[in-house]
Order: sequence, then C-alpha cells, then structure tokens
Amino acid sequence: MTRYSYSQAPDGPAPLGMIVLQVDETLEGDLRRMLPADAPLFITRVASAPTVTPENLRAMSGQLTAAAAMLPQALPYAMVGYGCTSASAEIGTAQVAALIGAGVSTAHVTDPLSALVASCVVLGITRLALLSPYTADVSDKLRGALAQAGIATPIFGSFEEASEAAVVRIAPQSIVNAACDLAAQGGTQAIFLSCTNLRTLDVIAEIEDRTGLPCLSSNQVLGWQLGLRIGGGAVIPGRLGGAPRVPA
Repeated sequence: MTRYSYSQAPDGPAPLGMIVLQVDETLEGDLRRMLPADAPLFITRVASAPTVTPENLRAMSGQLTAAAAMLPQALPYAMVGYGCTSASAEIGTAQVAALIGAGVSTAHVTDPLSALVASCVVLGITRLALLSPYTADVSDKLRGALAQAGIATPIFGSFEEASEAAVVRIAPQSIVNAACDLAAQGGTQAIFLSCTNLRTLDVIAEIEDRTGLPCLSSNQVLGWQLGLRIGGGAVIPGRLGGAPRVPA
C-alpha cells in the first residue's frame, strides 16, 4: 500500500438542516426546488405516526433531539428547521427550538409556525383565511398559537383528513377551489395553506391570481426563512418571494 498525504479544502458556508417527518412525501422536494442547487442543505427524518392526532404530534417531542443529532456535525448550522406545522403548535415553538438545539449546533431554529408569523410581519398581515387538511382538534391548536402571535384566523376550512398518506394525495384543484372559496368569504388579508405534506407550491400563483390576496403555505414560508440565511438565490413562489429580505 502507498500512503498519500493530502491537504484539506476550506469549509464552505454554514449549512442548513431540516428535520422532515417520516411520513412526509412533499417537503424535501419543495425545499430543493426553492433553494439554490448548491445550497448546503442536509436532511434528517423523525419518526411520525401515519395518522395526525394531537397526541401523535406531541409524541414527536421525544424524538426531536435524536433526529437533530443525526445531521452531520462537522460544522455549526446557519439554521435548522422542523417540518411540521401542527406539531410546532402542539409542542410549542420555543420547546421545538430547545429540543433541536440540544441535538445540533445551530445559530437559528425555524418551523412552519414561526416562519408563518415572520412572513405575516413582513407582509403586514394580521387576518388569515386558513385552509388545513386536518381535523378540527388539530387545527384549533394552530389557530390558538396564531392568535397568541396577533394573527387572527376568522375564516377557516378543512379537508378533515387524518391520514398523512391521503393528505399528500389531495388534488391541486381541490386545494385551489377550497382556498378561493375561503377567500371569497371576505374579511381576511391573505390565505394560508397549512401542512408540509400538502402539495402547495404549484397552486400559490393561481390562488393569488384568482383571489387578489397573498397566498402563503407551510413549505413556502420555510423555504423563505431558510433562504434568508444563505444570502439570496432562493426562488419563493407568490408575493412572499418579493417580500423584503429581512431576517426573522
């Protein structure tokens, strides 16, 4: 055997990390579409139940630190995200950040709820029409968390579906029709499509065109916040993509 010496290449920018639910078929692909191809993004998965209930969502709190620890550890992260809107409300965004921070070195932690609130601040939104795929007991916690952040959800609709395998297969036109119907009820400034497993990126433009309102979604706001941490180049659909680049 011949042994060779080597030099080390310099480290690149601090990477991004994302904890994706075991059952999620959508978020990872959406992030790859929004972030630059050369963005240093590392993905890990967290065990999650096939049906969405408050109890199953809260149970993920016991897995988050271990999931974060499965990310590569050579460099500290610019930001690590947790990809579940409803669980962020159930567990609490501060607790999510603490649990992830216990597993990996990161300057910032985000989740869809935190990213949504930041997006609403930038866009000046305080009243949302909320479309959720989930049952009312799951959605109520999210609406309560938004209310505490000063964001009302006076108009609310749901597909009332608890199965994640069914949620990811909801047809895009069903999402468009439901969102437009909610917007038509009036009294709101924007529409939010909740759930990282819901396929939303390709319907945002149509919803905005038909309603005249900004349309936000879980994956879109996550991609926006992650993009802010890498200095530009992210492609964010809808009006949020033109929002001021102010880190949240």
